[in-house]
Amino acid sequence: MAGEVLMSISKDERERAIFRNRRIALANYESDMVTAERIGRAAGLVEGEAKGHANVARNLLKMNMPIEQIAIVTGLTTAEIKALRDTD
Repeated sequence: MAGEVLMSISKDERERAIFRNRRIALANYESDMVTAERIGRAAGLVEGEAKGHANVARNLLKMNMPIEQIAIVTGLTTAEIKALRDTD
């Protein structure tokens, strides 16, 4: 069946062009979706990491660890840690 359809399409230049353009459009759409998914997952990971570092910093603040040491452990800046301290 597919072979018959392909043979009928291949006889008509306009039909071949339409078929080719649809195939290209579908491939581009699939590629765009994969790229969007990768970007979305990367953004989620970064956002999740930041929340995790902030939670660790809050816990270390509760343990009275010096802000400079918390910055070393979490990778957060001292200003970010002070802001966490002041909001809690």
